[in-house]
Amino acid sequence: MPTSIDGAGPALETTGLTKRFGERTAIDQVDLRVPRGSAFGFLGPNGAGKTTMIRMLLGLTHASAGSMSLLGYPVPSERADALARVGAIVEEPRFHPHLSGRENLRIVAAVRGPQAHVRIAPALERVGLAERADEKVKKYSLGMRQRLGVARCLLADPLLLILDEPTNGLDPGGIQEFREMIRAMVEQEGRTVFLSSHLLDEVEKICDHAAIVDRGKIVTQGAIAELAEGSTQHELIVGVDDPERALAVLEGCEQVREAHRSDEGLRVVLADGSGVSAADRAAAINAALVGSGLAVSRLEPVRQSLEQRFLEVTSRLSDTPAREVRA
Repeated sequence: MPTSIDGAGPALETTGLTKRFGERTAIDQVDLRVPRGSAFGFLGPNGAGKTTMIRMLLGLTHASAGSMSLLGYPVPSERADALARVGAIVEEPRFHPHLSGRENLRIVAAVRGPQAHVRIAPALERVGLAERADEKVKKYSLGMRQRLGVARCLLADPLLLILDEPTNGLDPGGIQEFREMIRAMVEQEGRTVFLSSHLLDEVEKICDHAAIVDRGKIVTQGAIAELAEGSTQHELIVGVDDPERALAVLEGCEQVREAHRSDEGLRVVLADGSGVSAADRAAAINAALVGSGLAVSRLEPVRQSLEQRFLEVTSRLSDTPAREVRA
């Protein structure tokens, strides 16, 4: 039995999860922990093994080694109990094109029982398809089909949604609508959303936590802010009254790797600290500027983006030729 389907344990957890296709390893010893009530990004380039991971979680393909659980239920041994409160989209959602969106949902609801029928209208409203629900799906755009896929998931009133590259093919407006929908599901409804993506910017905007995967291995995972702050490159924005003279001063500072003008002021990349904190290096730079008679009006750290962190951690594996694995 699970600890509690509505309890405080992780919504999704794996230990040593591995999947091999012959001699190829698509997923390699993955330890993953997804907090409940969060949006979690499973982030990696195409071919990193993201879809294979999702198919294992849903019991659509067997793991070669390791263990996993959804909502506290072990998978695959208690897969049916776990999936009763899980909604999932694997790759592009598929529907009967000659039927309307509402009719497609009725077919799914017929399998799930009477409560699912009651949820059809609210689900269509929730994803913004109420006014188009009686049109044939073959007339739907890709973005509409993606939203109908989410509505199909909602028929189970899921505690956990698992979405595979859900913003693929969406235009900027569709991505914005999807982002707002996911955030509302997490913040207002208390659901957990696990989504795979290769779009770093979108994961940073949608998700609370993320894991970065490359060639089937988890490179790092944690809260979005912590992942970005884990970058080894520290930068400052510096505002001064005489930028040209400041650049000359900074050129002689051992704490500075490089400095150049930007729209915000001077952009300063700190040199490696050798045990000296970034804050102490920034203080030394400030002292050098002030000591040279310059008026410093601004000195603040640049928040690293998730994209910078992703490029940094995956580049550590660049000396090993990539083997593409069809995920």
